[in-house]
Amino acid sequence: MNARQQFKFSTGVIAYPILFVLIIWLVFWFEVRFGFNFSKYGIYPGTFKGLRGLFFSPFIHGDMEHLYHNSIPLLVLSMALFYFYRTIAWKVLFWGILLSGFLTWCIGRPSYHIGASGLIYVLISFTFFKGIFAKYYRLIALSLVVVFLYGSMVWYTIPIEEGISWEGHLSGLLVGLLFALLFKKTIAKPKKYDWEERHYDEADDPFLKHFDEDGNFIEAMEEDEDDKTTINYTYKARKDKL
Repeated sequence: MNARQQFKFSTGVIAYPILFVLIIWLVFWFEVRFGFNFSKYGIYPGTFKGLRGLFFSPFIHGDMEHLYHNSIPLLVLSMALFYFYRTIAWKVLFWGILLSGFLTWCIGRPSYHIGASGLIYVLISFTFFKGIFAKYYRLIALSLVVVFLYGSMVWYTIPIEEGISWEGHLSGLLVGLLFALLFKKTIAKPKKYDWEERHYDEADDPFLKHFDEDGNFIEAMEEDEDDKTTINYTYKARKDKL
């Protein structure tokens, strides 16, 4: 895909991530305001009823600290997703929620798993690995920024702290890597120059023709006989001088 078509700013780059985060905050406000607890709608591994958490868990958070820590990276990473990977952004979000949630349901402990952290790890993993695989300088730069900001979060994919769903984090990391491998055709590709093409022939290169076999610059190239132009002038006497 052409880079101009891929990296194009639109209102959706900002509007969709803000709307998503706003919904998460509204759900939390509704819980606090009316005394509800939606944790039971999270992912509960190994039970059929726990599968409903695949759709609801990203919007449910245990407390304000949990909500705050997920909101900022979700906002930043989803904005980057809609700008750099606009054509597949919705696919990554939708399938990222479902697949990471399902994998958590398969490998998770018997407890309710809630929060948008699984999706956040999908976005971190996808943007990092996709930039490396694409070999496009803008996407590689994005990968380096992601590593700088959120690289330390990789430690939370192992059980180092009680009460944190490391299974959800690990699931998101694996799903993001899978997406980086699968989504190829709609990703901007680095520009190929003539000398990188298979049919390239140095003998036909107009620039290299200015150098001899030893690499010395030829100041004045001899013109080919076919390129020479002959100009003939015909003079006619004026009638008033006859």
